[in-house]
Amino acid sequence: MSEILELGAVELRACLGAGQMSAEELMRATLERIEKTNGVLNAVVSMKDGDALMAEARAADVTPGGGALAGLPVCVKDMANAKGFPTSMGSPAFADKIAEKDDLFVSRMRDAGAIVIGKSNTPEFALGSHTFNTVHGATCNPYNSGVSCGGSSGGAAVALAARMVSIADGSDMMGSLRNPAGWNNVYGMRPSWGLVPAEPVADTFLHQISTEGPMARSPQDLALLLKVMAGPDPRQPHGMPVPELGLAGIDPAGVRIGWLGDWGGAYPMDDGILELCQAACQSLADLGCRVEPVAAPYSREALWESWTTLRSWTMASKLSALLENPKTRDQIKADAVWEIERGLAMKAVDVHKASVARSGWFRAAAALFDSYDALVLPTAQVWPFPMDWSWPAEVAGVGMDTYHRWMEAMVPASLAGLPALAMPAGFGENGLPMGIQLIGRKGSDRRLLEIAALYHEATFWPQKNPPEIVVA
Repeated sequence: MSEILELGAVELRACLGAGQMSAEELMRATLERIEKTNGVLNAVVSMKDGDALMAEARAADVTPGGGALAGLPVCVKDMANAKGFPTSMGSPAFADKIAEKDDLFVSRMRDAGAIVIGKSNTPEFALGSHTFNTVHGATCNPYNSGVSCGGSSGGAAVALAARMVSIADGSDMMGSLRNPAGWNNVYGMRPSWGLVPAEPVADTFLHQISTEGPMARSPQDLALLLKVMAGPDPRQPHGMPVPELGLAGIDPAGVRIGWLGDWGGAYPMDDGILELCQAACQSLADLGCRVEPVAAPYSREALWESWTTLRSWTMASKLSALLENPKTRDQIKADAVWEIERGLAMKAVDVHKASVARSGWFRAAAALFDSYDALVLPTAQVWPFPMDWSWPAEVAGVGMDTYHRWMEAMVPASLAGLPALAMPAGFGENGLPMGIQLIGRKGSDRRLLEIAALYHEATFWPQKNPPEIVVA
């Protein structure tokens, strides 16, 4: 493995800025790494021609100035538009769609000097946390190619873990930045809802669930990419100003952490997950943070009912035209059809009741954050499962009644639009990674990054434990 690919984005930018390496050298190492490993992992899809990418890198080397990401190769999640690249969304209905323009956050990344090399793989329509689709195939876990890498930002997480890129974008509706981060020994951050604006199309007021966010192998690199992606868009109503993201050191004695565990026994967990995540919390306590258990602060049933209602309503608003179109309705996977039909059957009062429950949880969480800087949950309730599963039928002997019930621990942050930062927690006896998520008050993105920086300096999980990728 080229030594420069072990460096993070902040370190790479420093080297590029100081003339210690060239963008051409970095691109060559990147393409060689992808050539060596991507055939096994299938993380990066729709790659741009290598000669064209080398030309872009050489141009970056002679361009004066340069932005925060100048010369850094990136792959854009295949749910977002990057001009000139296909945007398949993992669906045969869009397999041949070439983007005519960049989405807003992609434009910001390019303006900052990033070089888009391809797309990162995702499940169809980003539904479910297992990255496979009929267009590009499946992406496997770099720590064990026989198990899932999670999703829906699975390709991005694998590309990071395998040192194909130093930073990556992802999106998170129900844990799509956090679950794959935990399963691939990297960091993923769901920002406060509104900090990274979506595209200003269709409705921009009602659907406050999904968001874009950064992934990386360190909190410092998360902060670098978040600063580029974030910031209000005057065409949208719910923007937030970009916080200061310098990540100066903080006193751990002033950090208060609440451990939510399995939500008072409500969330079934595979053996070993809670113990590993508690050990990660102990690492924070050993640094001087105050860590204590917290009882379940809200009804699990109320959260789930609110979440599934608002999610299906959102998915129906986005995808119903595909179901109604005879040319595409047979190309949509069953989970998407279930979401669409469920959403179309709802009444306005159903959505209102779900929003009332969401509002109640937001208030309850706000009260907790008077006492804690962050609440902690595992990033998954199961270990990475076999590649030939669509999703786990049961967790710890408890049957799952939907394709996403096994991700229920993701709901508290997603439902309320709270920032949540996934951090590596280490490895189980099975040799597979797991993570914890720090959940904060809305707008506390910098505080979460500062806590994560403390933790990272004490653990360095991604740096000390790179995957050994077996190439046939």
